[in-house]
Amino acid sequence: MRGLDRGGDAVDVDARARLARALSGFARRHPAQATEAAGFARLLEDRADPFVRERLEGHFTASAWLVDRTGSRTLLTHHRKLGRWLQPGGHADGDRDLARVALREAQEESGLHGLRVEPAIFDLDRHWIPEHRGVPGHWHYDVRYVVRAGDDEDFVVGEESLALAWRGIQAVAADAGADPSLRRMARRWLVERSPAPA
Repeated sequence: MRGLDRGGDAVDVDARARLARALSGFARRHPAQATEAAGFARLLEDRADPFVRERLEGHFTASAWLVDRTGSRTLLTHHRKLGRWLQPGGHADGDRDLARVALREAQEESGLHGLRVEPAIFDLDRHWIPEHRGVPGHWHYDVRYVVRAGDDEDFVVGEESLALAWRGIQAVAADAGADPSLRRMARRWLVERSPAPA
């Protein structure tokens, strides 16, 4: 029946409406990024599918601000393709639920069990991805969510990573050499969130 499959018009309209509301809520909570949120909302209104990587004018990705049980450390990946320490994340590949995408990517890239995703958008970042293996350079519209680890902290390094490491969030916030969006997320976390009791 039309509208019950993931690609159906009714499902797509509903998913886009949910993401539009989430972007609006993010802009209210973080007015310094309201202009950026508006750019994400414009992409969402595009008639072409912004949830697939084949849309090379730009497409949505999702990533995880993956924190340990205490909320004092974040798990970072030394990204094989980009050669930088970043948060886990990846392409939506047609999935309209970007929180689910962030959780899936965190699970796949870390091998951790018992992860939980928070539904509210934590951060937004539009960044350029250079040409790689014949795929032209393009924009990623990355929607970031908080993902919380449980007791399992024994990660497994997957094929997309050169290494994984738990880093203190205060250290990330103070690291002038870290990716600017990582520092922004670390500072936001330290200001807005108090660590959960041990």
